[in-house]
Amino acid sequence: MTGNTFYNEIINEHNLKPYHKRAVEGANFTLEGVNPSCGDDIVLELKVEDGIIVDGGFTGDGCAISQASADIMLDLIIGKSQEEAIRLSDIFLRMIKGSITDEEKEELEEAGILESVSHMPARVKCAVLGWRTMRELFGRTD
Repeated sequence: MTGNTFYNEIINEHNLKPYHKRAVEGANFTLEGVNPSCGDDIVLELKVEDGIIVDGGFTGDGCAISQASADIMLDLIIGKSQEEAIRLSDIFLRMIKGSITDEEKEELEEAGILESVSHMPARVKCAVLGWRTMRELFGRTD
């Protein structure tokens, strides 16, 4: 019960008061991500300088999981290189499929709370929307 309460608190915090839900001045990477199965729609904007993500934000609408996951992702990747952001997204996507180590989950920091989404098939696309959009933004379609 405590784990579920913690999960709900984190999701609600990032959904109701997302720090990164805003347009980014000077963004040089922008891409819309859509989840047609439920209508989640975000526009991810990143400002990248010398290969480092220096700022990021998103706009759009969707369920609590899609909005919270995008906000948590931005917390994690801002300040990291594009390559590191892609590596972290690889770990996140493998986590959702149920195949990461404890050490890898620790690297995801707060994003690790979304591991339980792997047991909710209807919510998986919601949780990965921001992460997949970021990957596509950097030219990764795998």
